[in-house]
Amino acid sequence: MKILQRYFAVSITQAVLFVLVAFLALLAFMDLTGELASVGKNGYGIGHAFLYVLILVPGHVYEVMPIATLIGTIYTMAQFASTSEFTIMRASSMSTAKAAAMLFKIGAGFVVLTFIFGELITPRTAPLAAKLKLTARGAALSQEFRSGLWTKDLLKSEGVSGATIGTRFFNVREVRQDGELVDVKLYEFDTSLRLRALILAKRASYLGNNTWRLSDVTENRFSNSAAGPGLEPNLGNNFSQETSLVSTVNSPSKDMVSEITPKILSVSSAAPERMSANELAVYTRHLAENKQEAERFKIAFWKKLIDPLSIFVLMALALPFAYLHTRSGGVSLKIFIGIMIGVSFILINTLFSHLGLLSTWPALLTAVTPSALFLLLALGALWWVERH
Repeated sequence: MKILQRYFAVSITQAVLFVLVAFLALLAFMDLTGELASVGKNGYGIGHAFLYVLILVPGHVYEVMPIATLIGTIYTMAQFASTSEFTIMRASSMSTAKAAAMLFKIGAGFVVLTFIFGELITPRTAPLAAKLKLTARGAALSQEFRSGLWTKDLLKSEGVSGATIGTRFFNVREVRQDGELVDVKLYEFDTSLRLRALILAKRASYLGNNTWRLSDVTENRFSNSAAGPGLEPNLGNNFSQETSLVSTVNSPSKDMVSEITPKILSVSSAAPERMSANELAVYTRHLAENKQEAERFKIAFWKKLIDPLSIFVLMALALPFAYLHTRSGGVSLKIFIGIMIGVSFILINTLFSHLGLLSTWPALLTAVTPSALFLLLALGALWWVERH
């Protein structure tokens, strides 16, 4: 069985790598075609476009690995069937369960490789590609938004811990590539949603430990006439504020403690599909704590964990093709069927993501359902070929 396992592994790996390279070449060509419209504008040259497309390749590896595994495995199984190798293997006491176990071991390697690209490589190359394009154009991260970058955190009695005493909204016109913020506006509200402070700063740099240093600061503090010093404001007079109770303080610098970090700012403008599971977990928790919509990121988090495991399901779906003899159709027909199955899986996976978001289905159920449906299809196909 060790020799047979090695033979399966080498044959399937060669086929999968061939299909993977073909898919990557096709996607890279499509990316390059899309970038040609930007070449020659704002200092963005053809060399930048080629480098940008090259940096995106690891992300495509993560996306197409399950489909490449499906097609490569179907091709190998169909070849075994056409040369009667699989029939000889079965006659030599290899059961369907043993064949499935061998595919499972091979699939485990592809799953690990997919996790590596999804968790370690793509979350680093995707921001690098975006940074390359923005640097070439002389742009900043948040210049893609008309009003800058917006985010929100909670004001707490002990900085990032303790009781919640209010809410703060960030507005940043520009996020530099080194993480520096330009033209910062901070709107601070109390627990009754009264505006208590408007803080303007020309620059903000991150010092670490959830601390930002603001430069050229203008701080406007608002008091409410319905509340005395140390007293809660009158809830029946929520919006009563007087300009005579506004104090303005200018200072060259001011340190501010906040839950917002450069990492949160960077992921807030990134596509969830390009983020790692750890980044998605951190950002989802941040959104939940601030009572913001996080369903899209929850679904992306579970899909990040479930999608690589779908390789096992798709390889199980490829196994029945070894039982179909040449008279049931040539190898090319079986590969075409495999491509159609792969496309169907992508479409159904995407469809359930949107349906789960619109219908507020549980994120785990939304991520698992497509793989579960195809697993049932694989088990049904194996049962059918065994009976016939």
